[in-house]
Amino acid sequence: MLKILAPQERSGQFCDGMTRRNFLKIGGLGAAGLSLPHLLSLEAQAGIGSSHKSVILIYLVGGPPHQDMFDLKPNAPREVAGPHKPIGTNVPGIEICELFPRMAKMMDKFVLIRSLVGAQNDHDAGQCFTGRGRTEIAPPGGWPQFGSVVAKLKGGLLPTTPPFVSLCYECTHGPYNEPGPGMLGVTHSSFRPMGAGKEDMVLQGITTDRLSERVGLLSSLDRFRRDADTSGTMVGMDAFTQQAMGMLTSSKVAEALDLTKEDPRIVARYGTGDPVKRIDDNGAPRVPQSFLAARRLVEAGARVVTVNYSKWDWHGGPKNDIFSREREDFPVFDQAITALVEDLHNRGMDKDVTVLVWGEFGRTPHINAQVGRDHWPRVSMALMAGGGMPCGQVIGSTDRLGGEADSRPVSYSEVFATLYNNMGIDVNTATIDDPKGRPRYLVEEGVQPIRELS
Repeated sequence: MLKILAPQERSGQFCDGMTRRNFLKIGGLGAAGLSLPHLLSLEAQAGIGSSHKSVILIYLVGGPPHQDMFDLKPNAPREVAGPHKPIGTNVPGIEICELFPRMAKMMDKFVLIRSLVGAQNDHDAGQCFTGRGRTEIAPPGGWPQFGSVVAKLKGGLLPTTPPFVSLCYECTHGPYNEPGPGMLGVTHSSFRPMGAGKEDMVLQGITTDRLSERVGLLSSLDRFRRDADTSGTMVGMDAFTQQAMGMLTSSKVAEALDLTKEDPRIVARYGTGDPVKRIDDNGAPRVPQSFLAARRLVEAGARVVTVNYSKWDWHGGPKNDIFSREREDFPVFDQAITALVEDLHNRGMDKDVTVLVWGEFGRTPHINAQVGRDHWPRVSMALMAGGGMPCGQVIGSTDRLGGEADSRPVSYSEVFATLYNNMGIDVNTATIDDPKGRPRYLVEEGVQPIRELS
């Protein structure tokens, strides 16, 4: 196993104990298949579409308060309605919270789902990334997340850009983290360039000539295995190694993550947040410019980019007074999400890039004694944009307290069916095989894309 080692300036580690600085490994099968060539490996049968359809999935860690954001109930009792006022938008009949003035001016570019049902009653990011709840019997290895499925079915658009990139920060609270590739295995894991990992995509202390010499040495060392191999594994590894080499010698992904190469006016448009986790939050950092990085990664060829953003689990108390937190967080999010959607439209990407924003559940209609809202799985919301969808509409409604779906309940599976449809993947025919070779459909049986978005 050859490694490109960088100076040991940091001791940061992945959750499996592997140091970030030593993560890129050139050649060899690697322990548990965790080398970069494995990470970027593509199935021989995976098709590559002619168009670049993609998804940016933004996970609001902890469960956002739907009735304080996009489904206000001004006529409800005070202990339900809260202090915020609804404002009109540029779409007649649609009102949202006054703390989202930028979105109100471009509501015609968004879709609000106010009647999302079927959420779990505890913190778990899995449903937001897989569409599968805990009540479903999972195959051996577990359900794969959306990006892993797309990587399996579509492969990479470009040899030097992974099909699935995760910008999600590791949370210290495990249920908030992405579920991983499940039964598809680490070959279809996300590429995670966050933190110190970003520096590993740039050659440090070694020239491309020296790297080529090492690849040549690797070829010589592995020749005997190629001669003896009858399964084609080594041939496949050669292709994977070339992809890993391509990432190291191409600046495409590294440049996408380098926001100094972006127009400063656009960078400023996204706004700034708190890049350091608050210990008491135990969630994700509030980094609006992750949305900009996601757009740049899509331009660089990524098919799916995931982002986790801030912490929304506001039960109340001295540090979690929900309305104080909303006055602080809502405007920052308003600026970032509208910048992303505006950016996609300005660049002509709105027909191909689908944006989805949601959390693991909604919040209780009644405000508790600690001035907070607790977990509420009965109904929640989702925000969508782009993807060539007919925007400027609200799907579904809730009752007068915002506690139950009153019309057009939408399931998590329907949302994922819509994402797959926007990617050009037919959920009626596409399957992935579990470890026992049994084909599995991508969403629950009989579920179709949201008809209002067709």
